[in-house]
Amino acid sequence: MIEVKRTERGWAGHFICAHRCRFRRNTLLEAGDTRIVVSSVGLMEDPLGKGDNPGFTTIGCNRHFETMAFHAKHDGRYWDVNVSRGEISFNSEGAISDPDADDRANDMHEAVVREFVDRLASGETFPTDRD
Repeated sequence: MIEVKRTERGWAGHFICAHRCRFRRNTLLEAGDTRIVVSSVGLMEDPLGKGDNPGFTTIGCNRHFETMAFHAKHDGRYWDVNVSRGEISFNSEGAISDPDADDRANDMHEAVVREFVDRLASGETFPTDRD
């Protein structure tokens, strides 16, 4: 088994409107020379909302939360998402349509992280559709 290092980070890993999302998770997984970022976003504030309750809008087709995985590239001080290589596929759930599901979104992120930890520990490699 290969050792996998896990680092939780405090910024969104993907999605151009992540600054409007109230839910953001970003986990860097490192095993040897392979680095993968698991990124989750959701509960995006509606830009047309008003006052203390702005309302929320979807972040994609019928989803309020999504999780994606990407290879990482060194970008200044950090290893961040390398979108030029495309997404890495996974088997776990990656989208939730219910806007009142931040607890489930957290569980979704953790399930994807666990899947990649297991796959990295076994030595699996991760081609993308752009490799």
